[in-house]
Amino acid sequence: MAWFITEDLEEYLAAAGEFLGSRPVEHTLLLSIAHTLRVSGVTAFGEDAPLFGWWRHLDGRVDGAFLWTPPRELVLTRVPRQAAEPLAEALALGYPLPGVNAHADTAEVFAAAWRHRTGAGAQVQKRLRLYRLGELTPPRPTARGGPRLATAADRELLLVWWKAFCREVGEPLGKPAPLIDDRIGYGGLTLWEVDGTPVSMAGLTRQVAGMVRVGPVYTPPESRRRGYAAAVTAAVSRAALDAGAGEVVLFTDVADPAANTLYQRLGYQPVQDRIVLSFTL
Repeated sequence: MAWFITEDLEEYLAAAGEFLGSRPVEHTLLLSIAHTLRVSGVTAFGEDAPLFGWWRHLDGRVDGAFLWTPPRELVLTRVPRQAAEPLAEALALGYPLPGVNAHADTAEVFAAAWRHRTGAGAQVQKRLRLYRLGELTPPRPTARGGPRLATAADRELLLVWWKAFCREVGEPLGKPAPLIDDRIGYGGLTLWEVDGTPVSMAGLTRQVAGMVRVGPVYTPPESRRRGYAAAVTAAVSRAALDAGAGEVVLFTDVADPAANTLYQRLGYQPVQDRIVLSFTL
C-alpha cells in the first residue's frame, strides 16, 4: 500500500478517475476541480502547479485520493486511517499546505499526522454540509422576475459579485476572471432579473460522472430577503436536471441556518459533513 503523487493531471485521472467517478456525489469537489483543470489549464485556480495523489492497495485497488490547488486547502477523500501518516510524511517534505478539506474523521486524522510531521496545529475554518437534490420543490410564491443565462455583457458585474461572494465565505479569490469567462462559455452562470436588473446569481459546474454542483449562489445585500436566492437556485437546479444530470449537489456552511433551511425546502437532502481545517504554526 502506498501513495502515488504527481503533478500530471492526466496520470492522476488515469489512475484515480474510476475511483472518483464511482461515488460522484461524495467526490464532487475532486471531480469538478480536476475537470476544470483539464478544460481550462492547470493554472485555472492559481499560478502554482497543482498536486495530485492516490492511495493504492497491493492488489492495485485505489481507495483514496487528493488534489491540491495552491493557495487553497488540500482536498482529500475519505482514506483508510493507515494512509494519513504516509501522506503527511510525503507532503511535509516540501509542500506548505495551508489546511485540509475532508470528511470530518479523515480531516482530523490527517491533521494529527501533519502536526506530528510539521508541528503545525489545526483550527476549524468552517464546517460544510453536502446536499444532494431529491425531488425539486420550486419555491412558492415565486419571486418577482425570472432567470436568464449570463453573457459576456455581464462580465464586470459577475466579477464584482464573485469577489464579494469569496469575501463573505472566506474563500481565496484566486483567478476569478478566467473562471467566470469559462462559466459564461458553457452556460454555467445564471442571473435572476427583475425588470431587466440582475438581483441574484447562481452557478453550475460542468457535468462530470453524471453529477453537477450548484454554486456559487450570491445575492447582494440590498436585494436579500426577497426570495431571489431560492428562485435562482431552483432555476439552475431544474436546468441541470433538464440537461441530463443524474445527481445535483451543493454545499452549505453549517453555521448558516437560513441557507440550510432554504435548500432543504427546495428538495435538497443532507449527505455528508466536511470540515475545513487551517494549519497554524
